[in-house]
Amino acid sequence: MTMTLVETITVGSGGASSIEFTGIPQDGKDLVVTFSSRTARVNSVGFVETQINALTSGYSYLYFYGDGSSVTSSSGGGNSWRWIYTNGDDSTSNTFGSAQLYFSNYSSSNAKSVSVDSVGENNATAARAILSANSHTTTAAITSIKFFETSYNLLEHTTASLYTIS
Repeated sequence: MTMTLVETITVGSGGASSIEFTGIPQDGKDLVVTFSSRTARVNSVGFVETQINALTSGYSYLYFYGDGSSVTSSSGGGNSWRWIYTNGDDSTSNTFGSAQLYFSNYSSSNAKSVSVDSVGENNATAARAILSANSHTTTAAITSIKFFETSYNLLEHTTASLYTIS
């Protein structure tokens, strides 16, 4: 198994509304994205959303999350996957939420699946961890992956790295 870095995107000064990998090479079996984020949200923890191939429907999920005192689970669907924790701008200074996404068989003609392991870091209350299993009905190869938080910019130093696994 070989893991090859395809691209790293880091948000610069002033922030950005999204990070997007496009033209993803089709020479691997699986994809991995590592993600470290902070947003302009005035809340200690929020969610970064993910869309593939600019599709705005067909997403489903099952997740479990814990906040230090309880564990919750849920399932559903929508216009994106929403289960990447991010730190808001009022969380502990210089802390970022982090996540790893694993896209299985991304270039196959089967429906797409991705697992996400994510935490929102904070040295106060509202630190959270989440595990989610996600799927999409598309049978097209994944050629683009977009990350964004609705209504809030991703802040400077938010970073995403895309790897192929072959």
